[in-house]
Amino acid sequence: MRLVRCTALLLTTALLAGPALARPGGWGGGWGGDPYGRTYGSSWDRDRPAGPAEGKVEVSRFIAEDIDVSQLGKGAVTVAGAPIGDNAEERELHTYESAVLDRLAGLGYQTATTETAAGQIAELRVTHATVVPEEAPHKPVSGEMEVGVSNRGTMMGMGINIDLSKPAKALISTRLEARIKDKVSGKVLWEGRADIITREGSEKWNDNAISARLAKALFDGFPGKSGETRTALR
Repeated sequence: MRLVRCTALLLTTALLAGPALARPGGWGGGWGGDPYGRTYGSSWDRDRPAGPAEGKVEVSRFIAEDIDVSQLGKGAVTVAGAPIGDNAEERELHTYESAVLDRLAGLGYQTATTETAAGQIAELRVTHATVVPEEAPHKPVSGEMEVGVSNRGTMMGMGINIDLSKPAKALISTRLEARIKDKVSGKVLWEGRADIITREGSEKWNDNAISARLAKALFDGFPGKSGETRTALR
């Protein structure tokens, strides 16, 4: 956002700042808290197209304590949307399912299989939350008047703010959550979540780009360390 302040003798540029993201809540066994609870704080520089948090991914992962980790990353697996809670619309969910299938295949899973033949099921949930709402329309022109008195008489000055910028779109948090379960027993073997912040309507961050970014970060170094939380770089 660029604001220009004009006076008779001075031209200055001002930048505005707004609130941003802190750490979201959790989903699933052992994570605790409201599964959709997300709290935000800290600071966000809206004047830059990409601030310190935009495009980065925060990842948390958990592994069941009483399993052989060698069970993970091999065998036949299918991917499906989680059967409980809110989820993304069907078209968007299919995009995330495809991104996760690509990552699971790269880990060594057999993904070209049927649900009947699969030994494990990866359940996915995709949710969105508004981090910073869209800005209100700007006033193109605003101003203020100052009056002062000195030993030489009275003086008067006027300042005018000219703002021709468009309101910034909302900042949106997208969360991808995944559970890998044993199909026969229904036991959760592994679960993880990945969050990213993007600008609403950004050409850079469409569904394909966001799903690929989240899936890559979530399964990088799979299965990871249980209980770890890390930030993935761009």
